[in-house]
Amino acid sequence: MSQRKILVTSALPYANGPLHMGHLVEYIQTDIWVRFQKLFGNQCTYVCADDAHGTAISLHAEKQGITPEESVALINKERIRDFGDFLVEFDNYHSTHSEENRKLSEAIYLKLKENGHIASRNITQAFDPEKQMFLADRYIKGECPKCGADDQYGDNCEQCGATYSPTDLKNPRSAISGAVPIEKESEHFFFKLSDFDGFLKEWTRSGTISDEIANKLAEWLDSGLQDWDISRDAPYFGFEIPGEPGKFFYVWLDAPIGYMASFENLCQRRDDLNFDDYWKKDSDCEVHHFIGKDIVNFHCLFWPAMLNGTDYRTPTSVNVHGYLTVNGEKMSKSRGTFITARTYLEHLDPEYLRYYYAAKLSSRIDDLDLNTEDLVQRVNSDLVGKVVNIASRNAGFIKKRYGGKLSASNMIPDLTADFQATGKHIAELYEGREFGKAMREIMALADKANAWIDEVKPWVVAKEEGKDQELHDICSAGINLFRLLMIYLKPVLPAMATKAEAFMNVEPMIWTDSQTLLLDHEVNKFKPLMTRVESDKVEAMIEASKEVLAKLSEPIQPEQKPAKTAASNEWLEKEPVAEQINFDDFAKVDLRIAKIVNAEHIEGAGKLLRLTLDIGEAEPRNIFAGIKSAYSPEALTGKYTVMVANLAPRKMKFGVSEGMVLAAGPGGKDLWILEPHEGAQPGMRVM
Repeated sequence: MSQRKILVTSALPYANGPLHMGHLVEYIQTDIWVRFQKLFGNQCTYVCADDAHGTAISLHAEKQGITPEESVALINKERIRDFGDFLVEFDNYHSTHSEENRKLSEAIYLKLKENGHIASRNITQAFDPEKQMFLADRYIKGECPKCGADDQYGDNCEQCGATYSPTDLKNPRSAISGAVPIEKESEHFFFKLSDFDGFLKEWTRSGTISDEIANKLAEWLDSGLQDWDISRDAPYFGFEIPGEPGKFFYVWLDAPIGYMASFENLCQRRDDLNFDDYWKKDSDCEVHHFIGKDIVNFHCLFWPAMLNGTDYRTPTSVNVHGYLTVNGEKMSKSRGTFITARTYLEHLDPEYLRYYYAAKLSSRIDDLDLNTEDLVQRVNSDLVGKVVNIASRNAGFIKKRYGGKLSASNMIPDLTADFQATGKHIAELYEGREFGKAMREIMALADKANAWIDEVKPWVVAKEEGKDQELHDICSAGINLFRLLMIYLKPVLPAMATKAEAFMNVEPMIWTDSQTLLLDHEVNKFKPLMTRVESDKVEAMIEASKEVLAKLSEPIQPEQKPAKTAASNEWLEKEPVAEQINFDDFAKVDLRIAKIVNAEHIEGAGKLLRLTLDIGEAEPRNIFAGIKSAYSPEALTGKYTVMVANLAPRKMKFGVSEGMVLAAGPGGKDLWILEPHEGAQPGMRVM
């Protein structure tokens, strides 16, 4: 098999906060795939970088009292440390705020402009008169023009799901200064995405992305592609557009170019890599992106169109994964399940998490749930109870009875051949990113090895006279089975594999179609390879997470906000108690306990989930709820909640909504549906 030349990237993490468990789903997944490719003998290069530009970066730096350059440099240093401690092995980890990225961004922009793909026109935007800056929709808040909910962003309401423009907000205010925005006109530059309509319709169905993603993107393509605003006005932390003073590239233009820039930075230091070999139009090398499902439009529409409009190749594949939930729910700061990478590392072995994620990952776009109890059970059962157990049950006899020398013969050729043949299938699963299936195959082999050891009982043979050779052959065969398992697990558990290699006295293991056995080979003294996960350390990690998050910077608040009095309450300040009503008014609202029998995403709905609610009627109710940012469908199904049962049906874009569920919180990810105590049943009235 000829050696493949593969370039791999993960999405660039935004440089305005610490890494957390959700981030690590992607980087651990990518690292496993890269390590497998290298173990299999391919030339695989893994690059990444901090996404270091944009308004949020400069505001984050301002809150710290340092420059944006200083802020992104500090975060870059922390990222490299945290990724390294999780054994995520980049060939290069760079920053989008680099000279390589500046030059490439300018060159790509100028080429697109030369080819007629850039347009300009004046647009009117909200402007903060105090900060003297234009405001993106996320930095404008006010009352929803449809339902009146306060503290809603400038593009959509997280309470009722309505979408609108910032100018439609009632009582708008700048989320940065608190000032009332004014409208101001400015020239903006646009990438003419519609020029690539035909190309993108073909490219999205070329096998580069999954059918599921292609179907989603078809909604954009079928509705007609719009020009993409690629400029921002000063003040802005980023690269100035060549020939346009005071105009800067929007962060999402130079961010994906950061993949190329990080690779070019590496090429300058590596003689065996050539930038053009991987990025030229007719390249026969491979380029694979790993990203989350929230940034599909950038990577599967804008990015390939930009590349196609210049002299560069498009990706070989864009591999998309889902979100992370913890214990069945979104990560929660109050529950301590919003766990930073550093907090985890201070309490638990990173390979516990690497294996747990691998055991649950697939090529699909399903969300992944980190269940802490399951983590403890799975790691202790699979890795300690099965894999490590094979080595520990046999290594002592080899060292004490045979001077550390393995037998010269293999007494189980059929079982060994089964292990080797299964290895080919496991390799196919790794290649296809079916890591969960690969782990199940490996653990099935571990079960076979342990079952064989239980059958031949080396601890019994050791006490019988005249069976020294049989004991030698048994224990040697056990060590060889363990070695094969460690080869298959090496992409997931690189540190444990290194310890196993030291014990077995071998060079770094590689993956071949037919693994040779260790016969008449001397091994070293066995040392513990992995300790059991302790539940109290998991609990300590969760408690520590609460303390750490309490110290992290709060979301940006308007400047000159009046100081609170001792008796004040931030929620009442944001939304005072409404005018009094009498009991008869309240009695008109019929609140019922409802069971969420199903929850699902809605194609084309940015904030809504479709819920099927059972309140004991002949037919369940269909409800649209604006809680997608806070819950995955899987986390809701089976829960009990409270709904307004006598609200008149409301016809919406996606169907008829037959009621309303009750929820509390400021919105976004910080939103919680009301849940009754155990014992409440569907149909019960809330009094």
